[in-house]
Amino acid sequence: MAALRGPDSSEDERRLGEQAVFPETVDVNIRQLDPIPAPRAFLKEQPLTDEMSNLVLHSRQEIRDVLNGRDDRLLVIVGPCSIHDPKAAHEYAEKLAAVKRELEDRLVIVMRVYFEKPRTTIGWKGLINDPDLDGRFNIRKGMWLARKVLTDVLSLGLPAATEWLDPITPQYICDAISWGAIGARNTESQVHRELASGLSMPVGFKNSTDGSIKAAADSCYTAGFEHHFLSINLDGRVISAETKGNPDCHLVLRGSSSGPNYDAESVRKALEALKASKASGPSRYGLVIDAAHGNCGKDEVREAEVVEEIAERLAKGEQGITGVMMESFLVGGHQKPAPLDQLVYGQSVTDSCVPWDRTNELLHTLADAVTARRALRQ
Repeated sequence: MAALRGPDSSEDERRLGEQAVFPETVDVNIRQLDPIPAPRAFLKEQPLTDEMSNLVLHSRQEIRDVLNGRDDRLLVIVGPCSIHDPKAAHEYAEKLAAVKRELEDRLVIVMRVYFEKPRTTIGWKGLINDPDLDGRFNIRKGMWLARKVLTDVLSLGLPAATEWLDPITPQYICDAISWGAIGARNTESQVHRELASGLSMPVGFKNSTDGSIKAAADSCYTAGFEHHFLSINLDGRVISAETKGNPDCHLVLRGSSSGPNYDAESVRKALEALKASKASGPSRYGLVIDAAHGNCGKDEVREAEVVEEIAERLAKGEQGITGVMMESFLVGGHQKPAPLDQLVYGQSVTDSCVPWDRTNELLHTLADAVTARRALRQ
């Protein structure tokens, strides 16, 4: 087996790798190992400008303030289910950035920029894994494109949100992320709880696919403590990471295989579960509702209705809802993954998304709900 090394490996390490003896019990089911440059190489090639860094830092604090009840605006995480076309992502970001500027007195808008997609069985696993949607799995290109999309979104004055799936990916892009999610399939994972404990942004844990709130509540509690685990640094070296704990983890209700959980009674029970878990920080003030996934049966028409229902409840003064998530793209619905020249431009290749015009209406509806909620409090 050829030695694998990053761009910063020393000559001594290279020689050691060439001389190493690998027994027949190693890599039995591995066809190929392709070296990927260390994270620092990507950060140097596509660095954040001072303006981008300031946007990330400022938006992270805005999100913290909303989640902890210090800011009465509503957090809205909105955008494509997954990014597959950088050009379409840019066009969407331009539209969303304009609405963000218009509604920023009432909404903290953050764009969904998701590059990794967990699969229940098999399927396209996202831009990083297969950027050309053709089964060639050019992960090096995918990682480069992911960072390019993020810097593009930030350059428009728009903060970015993503789901953390692979524990190595954050070293390549976390400097550009303002909000992160741990998905329903990983909310009980010790690896992801450890990962969240060291991330620099607020992180939302989604309830389990079976609807369990306790698993996500326990994750919010656990990720608030320090952890020690194996990881890599920016130079690609294996390290023992020691985290301080993330005080900004919170619950995201996303429905389940049994049905939705965005209704007022489900929110009340979830808040009680958070209290029982002793999770601190944002968990004492509220939670985020994902209008997609199990809360709408992956139907974009129903998803829009769910957002409208949440807005109506907010306008009437319901407490405990600090944010809303929505899957949205230029064109409504979804299509099967295929190379770009075979796809409908601006339409999701994973879950169905609300079309842009309807999204624009819903964002204004949510902003109006915040206005009505303020009036009640006054």
